[in-house]
Amino acid sequence: MLYYAVVFFIIAIIAGLFGFGGIAGAATGIAQILFFVFLVLFVLSLIFGKRRL
Repeated sequence: MLYYAVVFFIIAIIAGLFGFGGIAGAATGIAQILFFVFLVLFVLSLIFGKRRL
């Protein structure tokens, strides 16, 4: 999921460089949502993850 957030962030940067403001804004929004979902799932896996010894 973090991979997709990075991909959308790179798409937003490239679109912004070429002047496509609407596409860049949409890609940035998608990247932010995916990044925050990743963070929540990561923290939950740290808290509730099973440890094997």
